[in-house]
Amino acid sequence: MSEQVRIDKWLWAARFFKTRSLATEAANAGHVQVNDTVIRASRTIRIGDCVRLQRQQEHFVITVTGLAEKRGSASVARTLYEESPASIAAREALQKQRQLNAAPAPEKRPDKRARRQIIRFIRRDD
Repeated sequence: MSEQVRIDKWLWAARFFKTRSLATEAANAGHVQVNDTVIRASRTIRIGDCVRLQRQQEHFVITVTGLAEKRGSASVARTLYEESPASIAAREALQKQRQLNAAPAPEKRPDKRARRQIIRFIRRDD
């Protein structure tokens, strides 16, 4: 492995983005910071760099612990970075908040009898 890797390749290899083009777009849009500096996709990173990443509503603060140019398994990708405890806590709090705000799922679909009752009820008002 080399000592430097482009940030878009690394983000893709670490499985933060599904494709390298999505990682490039995020970096060029200013959603990625390395050592508190907004960077572009061609910027190289090294082991020990602090990366701040915004992906949709999620924010990550991670430290680079390994470099890879090729995408591997999820278990290998997890060894490429270490997420800060504050970042983990913030993402879990955001996830809980989204679950509380989510609309409850219906209990079940109406069966044939219930559908007929619904249709009769709707047509009765016409």
